[in-house]
Amino acid sequence: MALGTNLGDLEDNLNQALARMEAYGEDITLQGMSSTYLTQPQGPVQDQPWFLNQVAWYKVDHEIWSPEGLLSTLLAIEDQMHRERGEPGGPRLIDLDLLLFGDLVQQTGFLDLPHPRMLERAFVLVPLLELVPDLVLPDGTRAKNALESLEYQLKDGKITQ
Repeated sequence: MALGTNLGDLEDNLNQALARMEAYGEDITLQGMSSTYLTQPQGPVQDQPWFLNQVAWYKVDHEIWSPEGLLSTLLAIEDQMHRERGEPGGPRLIDLDLLLFGDLVQQTGFLDLPHPRMLERAFVLVPLLELVPDLVLPDGTRAKNALESLEYQLKDGKITQ
């Protein structure tokens, strides 16, 4: 799961989202959390505060959780934290994205897996590779190679792209 925030108390926003995930019980177990990275805004809305991004890796019981159910949980956490959905790419209190669900590949419109833009985003790949350095996606793409193909800079915990 990728986490991002650029409004309010950034550290607290990430911690609240992680705590809310923990509240869902034994069927979802945190395996690891990356460091946090201050990230330059991407996309059409550049005039906004920088984001604080992180990746959390969870083990999920696939007999109990469907990928759609997990995404619905992430959206519910965003709602509980009072995320307002404004302009796409604009400022947000919290953003939670499901990146992968095992080796599942699907494109439903509601949930596309792997996340369709994850290989274009250094703010996702840097923390993801911190957790899983040899990550290979279901199509055989090495996440490390995808990151190496991007133009980005990482300095003192800040990612520009």
